[in-house]
Amino acid sequence: MIKKDILVTGDRPTGKLHLGHYVGTLENRIKLQNDYDCFFLIADLHMLTTHNEKVGELRGNIESLVIDWLSIGLDPKKSCFYLQSLVPEINELTLLLSMICSVPRVQRIPTLKEKLSHMGDTDNYSLGLLSYPILMSADILIFNANKVPVGEDQLSHVELARELSRRFNSLYGNTIVEPEPLISEFSRLVGIDGKSKMSKSLNNCIYLADDDTEVQKKVMKMFTDPNRTSPDIPGKVEGNPVFIYHDIFNNNLEELEDFKDRYSKGKIGDVEVKKSLAKNINNFLDPIREKRLQVSKNRGEIFDIIIEGSKQARLIAKDNLEKIKDAMKITFKEI
Repeated sequence: MIKKDILVTGDRPTGKLHLGHYVGTLENRIKLQNDYDCFFLIADLHMLTTHNEKVGELRGNIESLVIDWLSIGLDPKKSCFYLQSLVPEINELTLLLSMICSVPRVQRIPTLKEKLSHMGDTDNYSLGLLSYPILMSADILIFNANKVPVGEDQLSHVELARELSRRFNSLYGNTIVEPEPLISEFSRLVGIDGKSKMSKSLNNCIYLADDDTEVQKKVMKMFTDPNRTSPDIPGKVEGNPVFIYHDIFNNNLEELEDFKDRYSKGKIGDVEVKKSLAKNINNFLDPIREKRLQVSKNRGEIFDIIIEGSKQARLIAKDNLEKIKDAMKITFKEI
């Protein structure tokens, strides 16, 4: 049997997943789970870096996350679903990697800069937030992952993991695999407000769990061309959020080209275009909703899946960590 490459990716349990998650990462994972040994991480420790006051919601969010995964077609029989905090070897590797990573190097991570700027007072952030890129590297390197699927906005994290693996191997011998990124075709999906990427914190999402009515309501409020005040005014198609969504979710290419042609000539209103989009998004979500109903009938099995996957993940992580500590000559089994 040919040994498959190892792939690691995951999500923070901070709430429901949305179309942006699907387009950016989830759709790709469904395909990748057939070709790789996939480890899907429930990143509860990463959640604490920005949501440490919401620990009361954590268990429910973990369950919600796995239900979303199962509903879109991720399969725990093909892949390993595991909880970050149930694999303490990740934490130990984070500490060891922090010894070979400088503070300025971490501070150059673009997404860390973005998180700090959103906080306002950039002097008042935790050490955990500062070091989360190293924790993310440990998530990857503890399993000797060959591949890490990311959007372009997360590429800097994989590059840090690659640098740390090279640094470690240079110091202690060739022990840790240097991972390679798998770039997603769509790294970001604009939110329904048309201003920035779809984000729970910005309240501009269409969730995978939204029902028919909620989807229609959100689509009808979507941002379009701000200069178009009536249907007879030619509108801009390029960069228009409604047409960005149509390009992804409307499989009727003939209808879509007709919409674009008439829209650019001022011969169709936003309402008709949006109604079609709502219908197509709902058509896309219907199979996910059906699967969600089936999964929800067996909610008691969700944590069984997580615990079993975490046990499997820990066996591999423990073995790899022993090799890493042996290479560093810090294994003292009997003193």
